[in-house]
Amino acid sequence: MTEKELKYHIPALFGESIGGLNVKPSGCYVDATFGGGGHSCGILEKLGAGGRLYGFDQDADAERNIPDDGRFTFVRSNFRYLSNFMRYYGEREIDGLIADLGVSSHHLDDESRGFSFRFDGALDMRMNSRGGQTAADVLNSYPEERLADVFYLYGELRNSRRIARAVVEARNRKPLLTTAALLAVLTPFAGREKTRKFLAQVFQSLRIEVNGEMQALRELLLQSPGLLAPGGRLVVITYHSLEDRLVKNFMKTGNFDGLSVRDFYGNMHSPLRMTGKAVMPSEGETGDNPRARSAKLRIAEKRRAEEEM
Repeated sequence: MTEKELKYHIPALFGESIGGLNVKPSGCYVDATFGGGGHSCGILEKLGAGGRLYGFDQDADAERNIPDDGRFTFVRSNFRYLSNFMRYYGEREIDGLIADLGVSSHHLDDESRGFSFRFDGALDMRMNSRGGQTAADVLNSYPEERLADVFYLYGELRNSRRIARAVVEARNRKPLLTTAALLAVLTPFAGREKTRKFLAQVFQSLRIEVNGEMQALRELLLQSPGLLAPGGRLVVITYHSLEDRLVKNFMKTGNFDGLSVRDFYGNMHSPLRMTGKAVMPSEGETGDNPRARSAKLRIAEKRRAEEEM
């Protein structure tokens, strides 16, 4: 892993995720969340001269990390458009797909992006800073009921309605444009012992809404079975229960509700087969990289024709 990549982001479960891809030297792979390029570099180290790797990222900052390697193609786009770009590049199937869904260290440490409550800056939170609504747009334009839904569904906050009401009352006096302005509204709702967790949940909910993260994840997962070659691997690292629930259910049953669909003979109709239980970071890794504490790695394999019988 390069020094440049370490400065941008320290990937959680790096060795386990690259190993889970089971990289073939001549295979075709996709890094759906390129970021600092850590996973891509790990894949390139295992690829041979005939291998190919595509890295997706909608953040302009990630382009600084593009490796000088003829086997690598950078795709400036959200991974929800995976199938479209694979068709564009003439790839009928891929041998592996990896997605590290966590917000990067780079984003959290850049006070101008508004992802962290540690700094006072503009309430932006866009992964793609070239367009789209910001967190300030959400806070200042959404109706109270819709704001409450965002806080409840994506932050899992039980007092979501009270928080939404306070936001609306505050913005009626003055638009909420900075993290400091938002924190002033949130402080009365934060308990003494769990303040950081509460603030993290609120900021998480806004980030997910701004970037449409849950819908993008659903679209990525739905596309993956049709793109993966038989035996191909899907590797996903999640950081909160909302993501992990979707990934686990889809890998196990082929749908997001986790409902087992079986044929007359009792065979499950799922295009993927989970390779084992979720992998968690070791104590040593979380000591070096505290942001890895909530990481969870899941791996699935595209079923082969004989398994679908």
